[in-house]
Amino acid sequence: MVFEAAPASFTFEDAAKLISQIGILPLAPLIPDHPSLKSLTKEEDWHTDTELDPWKWRVRFPAEGLAAYGKFLKKKAVLVDREWFPYFSAVLGNVRTFRERYSSGLAGREAHVILEIIENNEGIETRQLRAEAGMKAKEKKTAFDNALNELQGSADIVISGVQQRLNADGAKNGWNSTSFETAGHWMRGTGIEPFPGTREEAVLWLKARMEPVWTPDAMAWIHKCWA
Repeated sequence: MVFEAAPASFTFEDAAKLISQIGILPLAPLIPDHPSLKSLTKEEDWHTDTELDPWKWRVRFPAEGLAAYGKFLKKKAVLVDREWFPYFSAVLGNVRTFRERYSSGLAGREAHVILEIIENNEGIETRQLRAEAGMKAKEKKTAFDNALNELQGSADIVISGVQQRLNADGAKNGWNSTSFETAGHWMRGTGIEPFPGTREEAVLWLKARMEPVWTPDAMAWIHKCWA
């Protein structure tokens, strides 16, 4: 299937329809021979705070329960259709809980600390999360970012939204701050059941859905990620 940007403005509804068809849509070009939100939309629409601003859509999708959002692949931001996400997360997380992986030495200590904080504060924003993790110091930023990427890469957490930063007087101050919640919490809130099968079964389900709509190069790339 060949994907091209429409000559007219590409809308949120267009993106929602496409995600429901192809399952996985990166924000920026990432997967070979596969569309991205950037490639399908007009550059002048980005960061305009209008209905045609794709930057706003990235949190509208999870808020409306249409797609999960996070840095799931190669530390890059990706939208995953709600029907696909239980299988997708089973593949990334290997159908083992984070604590099982942590006990086996397959997950980092910082990620363990951050996940516990998010579990107790679903929807927590980045600055508060970093403070509660004791990682506000400049030299700890890389470790903090790596832990967040690790938890998203295993689909243990998702980006649930953004919060406007305010100063002491309540006025807008700087860039919006990203909010996080556990994938399980997001799924429960949107009525999505977890996949109860094995990782191999999840891969087979995804492969069957991809084959009619993904190019061979795109499928080869994603399977290499999952190998």
